[in-house]
Amino acid sequence: MLSDITIGQYYKENSFVHRLDARMKLILTVLFIVIIFLCKNFFALALMLLLTGVSVILSKVPFRMFFKSIKPIVPIILFTVILNMIYIRGGTVLFSWWKLELTSKGVFTAVFMAFRIICLIFCSSLLTYTTAPTELTDAVERLLSPLKVFHVPVHSLAMMMTLALRFIPTLIEEIDRIMNAQKARGADFESGKFLNRVKAMIPVLIPLFVSAFRRAYELSFAMTCRCYHGGDGRTRMKQMKYRVADFVCIFVFAVALVGVILLNNFFGRLI
Repeated sequence: MLSDITIGQYYKENSFVHRLDARMKLILTVLFIVIIFLCKNFFALALMLLLTGVSVILSKVPFRMFFKSIKPIVPIILFTVILNMIYIRGGTVLFSWWKLELTSKGVFTAVFMAFRIICLIFCSSLLTYTTAPTELTDAVERLLSPLKVFHVPVHSLAMMMTLALRFIPTLIEEIDRIMNAQKARGADFESGKFLNRVKAMIPVLIPLFVSAFRRAYELSFAMTCRCYHGGDGRTRMKQMKYRVADFVCIFVFAVALVGVILLNNFFGRLI
């Protein structure tokens, strides 16, 4: 399961999505999330599913990478589906037993919510797969630069966010290595009672915290040796600039927003 977690990973490729400006990708990601939550029926959601599929194809990132990002979230998706099927009432009664009643509206809502969550995961994964951590840091800093007027440490916030994303795969590999070492010493993480499995994780957490603090110290020492002192006076080797493709993408997403609003008004709420 740990090897399937792909949060924060960057997939190097020369694709249309990779070449987009990092600032535009952040803006489009936020806009995509807003549009997804505006969808009120399956027709509007189908439009966003189509846009998601086209974006994934243009990114040239293998589909298995996106399915890996979904796999750890499957329990949450199933839990959401079950809750919607049980508690949402309305429409035709499909199944009834004691106090449990399964209705058509509950099924439609459950399927709708599942696809909405999948779209959100694909969208967020596409951002990290196609944007290098350094580009993401610069993009966040540039977009939040107006907050410097209010003395907000924009550069520090962007750096902390990027470092957190960067070290998620490293920490996952570290957890996997420690667990394998503990299994070789006879530790059992998969069988027994729940309390026993929780206790078995203690020998994993202590070395993990020690390793995390050691990496943080090594990173701070390396940054100090390179005379890093924050964002003041820093220059960038690669300057960001918007291209024609970026404006084309924002136009496509604007059309998708208008399309979702029209589909919501024309077909109404189907869930």
